[in-house]
Amino acid sequence: MKVLVVGSGGREHTIIWKLSQSKKVTEIIAAPGNAGIMSLAKCFNVKATDLEGMLNLAKAEKPDMIVVAPDDPLSMGMVDLLTENGFSTFGPTKMAARIESSKSFSKDLMKKYDIPTADYQVFTDSEKAISYIKEKGAPIVVKASGLALGKGVVVATTEEMAIDAVNSIMGDKIFGNAGNEVVIEECLSGPEISVLAFTDGKVIVPMVSAQDHKRAFDNDEGPNTGGMGAFSPSKYYTSELAKECMDTIYLKTLNALNSENCKFKGVIYFGLMLTAKGPYVIEYNARFGDPETQVVLTRLKSDLYDIIKSVIDETLSEQKIEWLEDAAVCVMMASGGYPLKYKTGLDITGLENVKDAIVFHSGTKIGENGKLQTAGGRVLGITTLSDTVLNAAQKAYENVAKIHFDNAHFRHDIGNK
Repeated sequence: MKVLVVGSGGREHTIIWKLSQSKKVTEIIAAPGNAGIMSLAKCFNVKATDLEGMLNLAKAEKPDMIVVAPDDPLSMGMVDLLTENGFSTFGPTKMAARIESSKSFSKDLMKKYDIPTADYQVFTDSEKAISYIKEKGAPIVVKASGLALGKGVVVATTEEMAIDAVNSIMGDKIFGNAGNEVVIEECLSGPEISVLAFTDGKVIVPMVSAQDHKRAFDNDEGPNTGGMGAFSPSKYYTSELAKECMDTIYLKTLNALNSENCKFKGVIYFGLMLTAKGPYVIEYNARFGDPETQVVLTRLKSDLYDIIKSVIDETLSEQKIEWLEDAAVCVMMASGGYPLKYKTGLDITGLENVKDAIVFHSGTKIGENGKLQTAGGRVLGITTLSDTVLNAAQKAYENVAKIHFDNAHFRHDIGNK
């Protein structure tokens, strides 16, 4: 079978790496891909957000399956377009993807169907938002309602910080149109867990748990990023908690979407917080998370192609999904200055020295000098497996030390939570 994977990051590299292990997959192509993906797939220079370009590529290459991985094309309706044109496509429709592309939609959905989440208000007027902040006080959370590359959330410890966030998001438009609407919600406290789940719209099957590190610097300090690393499993996610989440969150979410005529087929990412009152939903994503995918799919024993096909065919209930007992850790090596200003086009060396680790490329390219170079904020995800999270982390950092590019930035505490 020939598979097309849409996207260019570490998540896509991981998906392609896993699909390449399937005996049923004979050819993989990617658009646009990256320098790491090139070793496993033929890459085509079509942007992930170019819907017509992707349709034309599909018509020319005739893949048997298409996996749309990033949030932007999902929210734009790429799955709808490709499916309407006869292609077997994995991912939610534009309507269903609103659980990520519109935080106001997802919060309203949770409120309507009694899915535990923080109290909130939605605003399109910055003055009213600021008045609400002054009424509620701090700490308080300010979120751009639309897609903001995982960076559109400010956990404000003071009223001034929250007001600045509103002005930046709604006034300065630092996230563009994603900030036309903001969600302001109560600040919950507790450990955060990421649980991804396959669903074909009929059943929902959670994957193994993970925890990610969103802040740029050690000890969870600095600005939010797309994710500086992750590990799996979470020590907090017990079998009892998994059952509670299935009853109070996962099944309720699936049923809520179906009740709203938004049948969801693909992967739902549940960002959970374990509060004193029990597990609450912090956010949904409508796709595989990044870098959670790197640690979750490396633990997957089953054939990813079979699972994806069962989701498309709505036969997920018949699919047996097995996982490795090993723990996994991913340490992101990022460009200095990320998530703010950073340089690209810097030579990367040392990958040939990596041992007993998988290096997933997030932002790389082959430069004009023919060498591997940086091409984004997050550059490489050094991913390892071992018997414990701490041992996997030690292996990851041993390999991080072997890789070099100028001003490389990474956290030193991934996997120590």
